Amino acid sequence: MLADHAAAELYWLAFLLMGHVDVSVDLTVDAVSHPGLALALSRRRVMAKALAAVRDELIASALRTAWEACEDSPVPPDNWSLDPKTTKVDIEHALLAIDLFPRCALLLTVFEDIGLEDASALLDVDAELVRKGQIIGLLELTANLAKTEDFQLNATNRQESHLIASYALD
Repeated sequence: MLADHAAAELYWLAFLLMGHVDVSVDLTVDAVSHPGLALALSRRRVMAKALAAVRDELIASALRTAWEACEDSPVPPDNWSLDPKTTKVDIEHALLAIDLFPRCALLLTVFEDIGLEDASALLDVDAELVRKGQIIGLLELTANLAKTEDFQLNATNRQESHLIASYALD
């Protein structure tokens, strides 16, 4: 059986991908009931099942993302940095405030370190849309974390930080 810590990580991953507590619990219970699976396979299985569980919502969000301009995503001032007192709950709230597709693209490619092609297969969209979702998700995560620190965002910082984020993800 997976260790309690690993089970908690699987639950958190499923919850962040879907935003649904009850289904996340079910997926975690399913994953820990297969003790022969390695942790990496359990994570992959939870990701695939979580995404399948929200497929309709994911499609609608992917369509919104396809039409959204990256420049429309808010970003914090250039001198902003993450507060060292930021908690896991702060990060969770900031992630859950992001629309489903960009959040999933960000979680898969950045947090789970899955390549664009593999994320594209999991999300059932082309790699270019995953990349766009990743950028929007990163910009919105940063902006959401900054909002918790009472920073005001402005259009100049939005454009400058968008360019920085684009280069950083290349």
